[in-house]
Amino acid sequence: MVILYVHVIWCVRRREALLSKPVRRVLLAHLQKEGEEKGLRVLAAGGGDDHIHCLLQLMPSQNLAQVTRSMRTLTADWLNEAKLLTTEFAWEEEYFAYSVSPSGVRQVIDFIGKQEEYHQTKTLDHELDKFKESIA
Repeated sequence: MVILYVHVIWCVRRREALLSKPVRRVLLAHLQKEGEEKGLRVLAAGGGDDHIHCLLQLMPSQNLAQVTRSMRTLTADWLNEAKLLTTEFAWEEEYFAYSVSPSGVRQVIDFIGKQEEYHQTKTLDHELDKFKESIA
């Protein structure tokens, strides 16, 4: 059986810092619950005030673009309906996706779990630059 692991990152529109820690906690819990109900395997979810990380386990029949679009729509709609923010919420159109080898899954789960700590000293742009360097 073929299983694909993908680390996906998407950002708040205009990279606004709208996802405070309390909002992020309920958003990520909702994302995992709803994802599982829709047959999406979210192995880890975390992020910062302006972005989200997810480690997904995909079957070959699942389309990454469709899965990511579904998760982003699901979360943006939920945030707007729940009125957890004082402004209308939207994600940027662009997202970042990196394949992960089975041997790297634990490392990515740990990395995603430490996002709050990581972003105390490093920006999202710094993080994305590091990802780009690692695949170059």
